[in-house]
Amino acid sequence: MIFNNIILFIGPWQYVIIGLAILLLFGGKKIPELMKGLGSGIKEFKDASKEKDSPENKE
Repeated sequence: MIFNNIILFIGPWQYVIIGLAILLLFGGKKIPELMKGLGSGIKEFKDASKEKDSPENKE
């Protein structure tokens, strides 16, 4: 409940500041690698959930 209230108070400038902090921490070259890893992880998760729900595995 408290987390939802915090999100309501974050404005566009706070997102810019958070983005700049991430850019300073990881550097410009590391961010695309992090996003690529995140994307592949999400893809693997979706594929695994599809395999689990497929009718072929229900025996």
